[in-house]
Amino acid sequence: MPSVGVGSARLKEDNELSLSSMAATSANTGADVMSAPQIADSETLLAAILKSLDDDKGEDIVQINLRGRSEMGDYMVIASGRSTRQVTAMAEKLADRLKQDFGVISKTEGKEAGDWVLIDTGDVIVHIFRPEVREFYQLEKMWQPGVAAAR
Repeated sequence: MPSVGVGSARLKEDNELSLSSMAATSANTGADVMSAPQIADSETLLAAILKSLDDDKGEDIVQINLRGRSEMGDYMVIASGRSTRQVTAMAEKLADRLKQDFGVISKTEGKEAGDWVLIDTGDVIVHIFRPEVREFYQLEKMWQPGVAAAR
């Protein structure tokens, strides 16, 4: 009768072999999977950003058209996350997705604290807040005409 250690060693070996064969299969098909990044205009970036924030359960997502109002970008996106952890995770995933899909290297500020993260893609500026911080700064009031402050 085999000892308990032998069974777990076989299971571990089987798992390692499965993982290494899966890695080899991915490496062989990697050329098919990895393609050149798409060329991104501001509308394409905006759509990808909105999808990423929605996929990551961002709340109260607002897009603001800045064309003709500011030279800093074409659009601003404001979203909320429920906690510092979610705000940070949404920002990291968004920056990773933009880099992977479009080759866009974003400038990020505030990720360490997680209360308010700013992601600058060049054409689209993204602000991800915790709800309390978003309420305090009220960026929508500053940038959207006709939006009353909710106090």
